[in-house]
Amino acid sequence: MATKTRFLVHLQALFLLFLPLAGTAADACGEAATPISQVQGDSNHSPLIDQTVTVEGVLTLDSRLKGGFQGFYLQQADHQTDNNPLTSEALFIYTRRKTGKPGDRLRVTGKVKEFYGLTELAGIKAIIVCGQAALPKPIPLSLPWPQNPEAYENMRVRFTQPLTVIDSYNLARYGELTLAAGDQVTATEYQAPSAAATAISRANLQQRVMLDDGRATRNPDPTPWPPGGLNLEHTVRAGDTVQNLVGILDFRFGAWRIQPETSPVFKSENPRLPPPPRPSGDHIRVVTMNLENYFNGDGSNSGAGFPTARGAKTLTEYKEQHRRLAYALTASDPDILALSELENDGYGPDSALAALTQALGQHWRFVATPGDDGVDAIRTVLMYRHDRVKTIGTPQRLTGSAFRYRGRPPLAQTFQRNGGTAALRIVSLHLKTKSCHGATGADLDQNNGESCFAKRRVDSATAIINWLAELPVPDSLAGTLVTGDFNSYSREAPLNLFQDAGFTNMIQHFHPCHKNSCPHYSYRYKGEKGSLDHALASGLLKPLILNAQTWLINSDEPRALSYEYGRRAPEAFPWRSSDHNPVITDIRL
Repeated sequence: MATKTRFLVHLQALFLLFLPLAGTAADACGEAATPISQVQGDSNHSPLIDQTVTVEGVLTLDSRLKGGFQGFYLQQADHQTDNNPLTSEALFIYTRRKTGKPGDRLRVTGKVKEFYGLTELAGIKAIIVCGQAALPKPIPLSLPWPQNPEAYENMRVRFTQPLTVIDSYNLARYGELTLAAGDQVTATEYQAPSAAATAISRANLQQRVMLDDGRATRNPDPTPWPPGGLNLEHTVRAGDTVQNLVGILDFRFGAWRIQPETSPVFKSENPRLPPPPRPSGDHIRVVTMNLENYFNGDGSNSGAGFPTARGAKTLTEYKEQHRRLAYALTASDPDILALSELENDGYGPDSALAALTQALGQHWRFVATPGDDGVDAIRTVLMYRHDRVKTIGTPQRLTGSAFRYRGRPPLAQTFQRNGGTAALRIVSLHLKTKSCHGATGADLDQNNGESCFAKRRVDSATAIINWLAELPVPDSLAGTLVTGDFNSYSREAPLNLFQDAGFTNMIQHFHPCHKNSCPHYSYRYKGEKGSLDHALASGLLKPLILNAQTWLINSDEPRALSYEYGRRAPEAFPWRSSDHNPVITDIRL
């Protein structure tokens, strides 16, 4: 009997645990309870951690749905707040109990916890429905934050201004968009590397909020934003705005985020635009672009050789990348292409360069430097329309100095417009990445905004400048254009070295960037925009530059629209063909 009694007691305890309503007379609605503001406190952590408390409030948003956060948000009724602007009036209640719905007044008993920065009640012992109540009015907010957002944690809020989408990197994976008061420009795009530049980037990180989808699931289907779901023709681009944003201010995964109560309104402020038209008169158009690792397997079109060392993992992915790049590169009607991140596999009929050249059309040719392309997996190349321009002299690669044993040797070739007399030297380069993988010593991040390998990029830029000074100068040379992926923003050391050597950054010349304005840029990284890709004109060439600009086809688009996500685009579809925007330079020649 004793054993049976213990079993019945145990069974009764389990039954009580899962009852939707639990409590005793002492837990009656309206009796003494701990104010939620006291649980939250006026700092980043609750002063009552690990204490068991009873609170009363209004259920504002339920996240116990499938894939949700396994709980709900509880906020003090408006007439019961402490009127202290430093303390939040809401908590997250972590529980699987189904008691309550939005608009219910609940009495909850549980233990105070900090879950990776989120104040919550867990180990819930009792939930009682105390009737209906009006939802607390949303607190009006704006960015930059009026004060520490901790004071609004878990509360209903309403953003009073349209917020700008600045990053969509995790849109398809987690249903997230990063929002700010306006576009954020990389500090070293407009000011010299320094501790102050680093401080600007840190401040930018603090002045953001994530638009979340209220779920903890990966790869949501459909992708929640924009409303109606993301697809190739229905996109959300960085620079677009979000309005009527009302919901719960939440803190998860190291970031402040809003869990919206209803779908906000999206407005296209950065629409897809056609390529810039060519100017009138005799000129040469040079298009510069990083291809984001264009690799073609073994080149047989049979699927062999995939996955490649970089780039496409399958033949299907490669074909999609191939089609998009071919259109993106030709849509602006260029005469010369200066490209980077193309597979370094020679010049034979099965090479990546041969495949891309064939895709561009019968008039296209490439510059070949067999044996001088270096040992990196990728290289820089020059391609040209032979019906419009011709090569003059032999091409040159810098294979010594900083490029003797590593790096991607820059390529120089002189061109002349068919029927013209003046010559133009083009130098295609790709400097060392900012990624810190493998960085040691002086190549480590110096905390001035330039990230890692700044010294190597400086050494490479110095070597290129010295090399250019030694190259022969044809009598007909109108000047030199140095172009490519510098992996350096416009005010960083490599660009300054070229400026000291007499070169002008032509995008900055025509379209300068400032803290709150940067109309032409080639890259976005973690919500900040700027140019890693440049077109630098020598002193002689500068007066002949008609314009230098970017075509915003890639960096503003969600990466979920890239070829890697299995989306089959129309034939004429340049969008998200790479992660860098092309640079377009028109030269009177």
